Amino acid sequence: MLSYIGKRLFQLIPVLLGMTFVVFMMIRAIPGNPAQVILGQQATPEAVAALNAKLGLDQPWYIQFFSYLKGLFTGDLGESMRTRLPVADEIWPYLAATLELALFAMIIAVVIGINAGIISAWFQNSWFDYTAMILALVGVSMPIFWLGLLGQWAFAIELQWLPTTGREQVRDPVSAVTNLYMIDAMINGRFDQLWEVFKHLILPGLALATIPMAIIARMTRSSMLEVMRADYIRTARAKGQKMFWVVYKHALKNAIIPVLTIVGLQMGMLLGGAILTETIFAWPGIGRYIYDAINYRDYPVIQSGILIVAFFFVMINLIVDLLYGVIDPRIKYD
Repeated sequence: MLSYIGKRLFQLIPVLLGMTFVVFMMIRAIPGNPAQVILGQQATPEAVAALNAKLGLDQPWYIQFFSYLKGLFTGDLGESMRTRLPVADEIWPYLAATLELALFAMIIAVVIGINAGIISAWFQNSWFDYTAMILALVGVSMPIFWLGLLGQWAFAIELQWLPTTGREQVRDPVSAVTNLYMIDAMINGRFDQLWEVFKHLILPGLALATIPMAIIARMTRSSMLEVMRADYIRTARAKGQKMFWVVYKHALKNAIIPVLTIVGLQMGMLLGGAILTETIFAWPGIGRYIYDAINYRDYPVIQSGILIVAFFFVMINLIVDLLYGVIDPRIKYD
């Protein structure tokens, strides 16, 4: 197991290096000069040239790339061209916001999606099966921005049950410790703030969870139907075991492997693809952070943001691979 983990971590290095080079070249193909964007359209050519020299943008691309790599190997993600702050210090609150939202959305998607798929397979061709699969199809097809706006109109404006935007109550902000506000509220003993943070999570979390929930439900149903036709399931039922235990104890354990793969892929996509949800709900996450950096041609922020998201994506896949062996002892990595 340890040798497998070491091998996978070693393989991570060329993947991240290759991705860093591709992103480095792509963002420099974006039209516009960062110095011109920072100084404004009225800036003189002399001022733009001076800022280019200060930012190192007047150097050849390969010198800029190797300078950035040198910083990476020493833990330096560079300095934001716009705020002049170290990216390593600036990026964590945005990443923490996206992690909190993505984890909340994935918990909703997994709990509802897996159980909906199990019940649909259990009662195949029933009204619940047809209803759940139709809703899953609608969930996959529904644009997130439309669902988010619909949720804001229904639950925030009409019913006034939930807040429309943000992570917290502006008049009573959370004292940041980890920048994961639910954890911070509990650390500070402010359960009133915990409730407010939870309410702010509900609408964006549900909007973000819709697509992975639908995919997980359909995959669970398909996998469960295949497993429940197996001989050992018929044997367990013939022995008089209750159907609930047959389904959740025997069938689910063998059907969960492909579902776990989908969960890992969807979690990685939520971290990198939450920008629409974050924009609609004014959620200060990594997606909006990178989007704003693209508008300002803030190269270090774009490169470091995408690199961190890619790192989490690869690590999530590694964790999923290791969980295969935990769930199914027949899977060996040595």
